[in-house]
Amino acid sequence: MTRPFNDTFLRACRGEKTEYVPVWYMRQAGRSQPEYRALKEKYSLFEITHQPELCAYVTRLPVEQYNVDAAILYKDIMSPLPAIGVDVDIKAGIGPVISNPIRSLADVEKLGEINPEEDVPYVLETIKLLTTEQLNVPLIGFAGAPFTLASYMIEGGPSKNYNKTKAFMYAEPKAWFALMDKLADMTIRYVKAQIHAGAKAIQIFDSWVGALNVQDYRYFIKPTMERIFSALREENVPLIMFGVGAGHLAKEWHDLPLDVVGLDWRLSIKEAREMGITKAVQGNLDPAVLLAPWEVIEERVKEILDEGTEHPGYIFNLGHGIFPQIQPETLKRLTAFIHEYTANKA
Repeated sequence: MTRPFNDTFLRACRGEKTEYVPVWYMRQAGRSQPEYRALKEKYSLFEITHQPELCAYVTRLPVEQYNVDAAILYKDIMSPLPAIGVDVDIKAGIGPVISNPIRSLADVEKLGEINPEEDVPYVLETIKLLTTEQLNVPLIGFAGAPFTLASYMIEGGPSKNYNKTKAFMYAEPKAWFALMDKLADMTIRYVKAQIHAGAKAIQIFDSWVGALNVQDYRYFIKPTMERIFSALREENVPLIMFGVGAGHLAKEWHDLPLDVVGLDWRLSIKEAREMGITKAVQGNLDPAVLLAPWEVIEERVKEILDEGTEHPGYIFNLGHGIFPQIQPETLKRLTAFIHEYTANKA
């Protein structure tokens, strides 16, 4: 028997009143799940994402286990970069490592264009599998934002301070804006292909853009984000923005043509609303709280839900991704609690 489609998350994204607060978790597919860890003993991340059946299984597992209101495609923000000529490898315990970092305008000009149907067909096939056969909740597609992608491409891997990235931005503005244009083109094509394959919403992760101040964001980043979201707006699916440690940029995001402002735990929902954020918001429990006793979790979650439900258009999430030590049983219990506590309150 086919289960009815649960569109609660999509309605919340649009700022509509819902029967309860919808919930999904960043990195809900993966590291904290024993089934996933068993797969990782056999396959790398890239190997899983290149096998649509396997990737679809990993993506839908948390929906089945936790009863969340949306699935997010299992893949990495690095997935489209090899198609444009970036030599990237995901190294265990380190993260993405790039062997041909960007150092000049000439390096930027060597980058190619993505043709999603030819370059990442396995991503699109995974989406089609999930959205035509396997899910009764919306599938969220995603992409990394140009600043965050550029930070890896310039630093050569993860960074604590993004000094090389900022130096390149300040010292080589022509090359910087050329890189932003290349990455914007790639993001637009890549995300539109995900939507055409069946993704019902899109989240753009600008994970590390919080390293910039508002003035630099407005000059070096915001025009590119305006172009990306304006192009994606044509597809008529909810668009979500998220970054870590970027509460000072929430108002800048609110100005963009998107639907949902994602918050981490450093900025409360109440504070965001007082800043003038009137769009739907998503967030924002510190994932570390999920290692505390249930009484502490419940108290913190109630505070967030009480703030979130003061206005329609609220989606519960964590302020960053789930990490391996968080127990699946805790996430299942948390999801049930959120649904019950907010029934007819959202």
